[in-house]
Amino acid sequence: MASYLIRRFFYSLFVIWGAITIIFAVLRIIPGDPAAVMLGSNATPEQIHSLNESLGLNKPLFVQYGQFIVDVLRLDFGESFRLGGPALTHVLERLPFTITLAFTAILFAIIISFPLGIQAARKPNGAADRIISFVSLFGQSLPTFWVGIVLILIFSRVLGILPSAGAGSVAHLIMPAFTLCLPFIGMIVRLVRSGILEELRQGYVQTARSKGLKQNFILYIHVLRNALIPVVTVLGLLLGEFIGSAIIIEVVFSWPGIGRLLINSILYRDYAVVQAAIALIAGIYIILNLIVDILYGYIDPRIRVEES
Repeated sequence: MASYLIRRFFYSLFVIWGAITIIFAVLRIIPGDPAAVMLGSNATPEQIHSLNESLGLNKPLFVQYGQFIVDVLRLDFGESFRLGGPALTHVLERLPFTITLAFTAILFAIIISFPLGIQAARKPNGAADRIISFVSLFGQSLPTFWVGIVLILIFSRVLGILPSAGAGSVAHLIMPAFTLCLPFIGMIVRLVRSGILEELRQGYVQTARSKGLKQNFILYIHVLRNALIPVVTVLGLLLGEFIGSAIIIEVVFSWPGIGRLLINSILYRDYAVVQAAIALIAGIYIILNLIVDILYGYIDPRIRVEES
C-alpha cells in the first residue's frame, strides 16, 4: 500500500503540473494585449507598457514560465491586479462556498438516487423501473443553466418561497444544489440498479435465501454493500466533478464560490487568480481520486491494491 500511495502521489504532482502548464499557455495565446484588456479602452500606451513590465508580460514566454513554476512551488500565484492582495488568498476565501455547494449537491444526489435505484432493481423491466429510468434519463439530458433559470422563475418569481441569488442560509442552497446534482442522478440510479441486479445473481445470495433469510435483510445487509463499490467510485469522482461543474451554476445563482470568481477573472484576464483557481481545483480532484482508491479496501476486503 505504501509504494502504491507513493506512486499515486508523484502521478498527482505530474497531473497538477500539466494542468497549471496548460492554463499558463492558454491564457497567454489568447489574442489581444492582456494589459490593454486589464486597464480598459481608456488606457494610454504608457500605462499599458508599465503594467506589462510590472507583471512580467513583456518577457519571453519561457522566462515567464520558469518564474511561474518557481512561484507555484512556493504557493505564490502572484497578486490579483483586480482585487488586490495574493491571488491564492482570494481563491481560498471562496473555496468554502464551492465545497458547501458540492457537498450539498452530492447529498441530494444520494438521497434521491439511492431509493430510486433500489426500487428499480426490485422488479427489473417493471412499470416502476421503466418510469424511473425515463425520468432519470430525461433529467440527465436537461441543460443545467436552463434548469436553474426555470427554477428561479418558478420558486422565486412566481411562488416566492426561495431566494434567487446569493448565499447566507440553507434556503439559498436548495436550488443551486439541486440544479448541480440533477444531471448525475440518472447515472447514479443506473449504477445502483445494475450493481444490485449483478449481486443478486451471485451464489452467496442463493445461499442466504436457502437459509431462510428475508429478502430485505439480504438486500440491505449483503447485496447493497457489495453493490456500493462502483457507486462510491463515481461519488468520489463526482465530488470533484461537482466542483468543476459548479462554475455555471454559481454564475446563474450568483453564488460567491470559486466558479464565479474564475469566470470574472477570465473575463478581466486576471492571470494570477485564474491560475490559482485552476491549480486548486485540479489538486482537489486528484486528492479525491486517491481517497476513493484507498476506500476500496475498506468497502470490500476482497479488493487489494497490488504492490509492485
